[in-house]
Amino acid sequence: MARAFLGLGSNIGDKAENLQEAVRLIGADSRTRVVAKSSLYSTAPVGYLDQDDFVNGVVEVETTLSPEDLLALCQSVEQALRRVRLIRWGPRTIDVDVLLYEGFISSDPVLTLPHPRMHERGFVLVPLAELDPDLPVADKTVAEWLERLDVSDIIKLEVEA
Repeated sequence: MARAFLGLGSNIGDKAENLQEAVRLIGADSRTRVVAKSSLYSTAPVGYLDQDDFVNGVVEVETTLSPEDLLALCQSVEQALRRVRLIRWGPRTIDVDVLLYEGFISSDPVLTLPHPRMHERGFVLVPLAELDPDLPVADKTVAEWLERLDVSDIIKLEVEA
């Protein structure tokens, strides 16, 4: 089993419920087991700003899937939850990204790992640090990357993933 981390986000509909359903669907796949779930966080949009705030979280999974097949599972979860891609970084019912996959590095445009912008994004690093602050990402740990960001606007929610 390989260890991987998935980033989750939603800003349409019942955002927390969308994340909870995504986690349920990921865990329902017999080749993937959800090991840990971060808290959920309210975060401002990045990139395209004319949209509602997001709810974000991270899950740690153990999987027998290859990195590419794990991406396919994430995309099938997005389809099941009716994600529509109209605007880059725009509103969505669900976004499920492969952030890290144990022992796998790729610069393929279809699946770049580690996720190419995760070290710049508080909405990824805050929940990821909750699960494993010492996790290496490139040349630093999650905690070290997080120290470089202002995350004062990220609010922990009282809802479970």
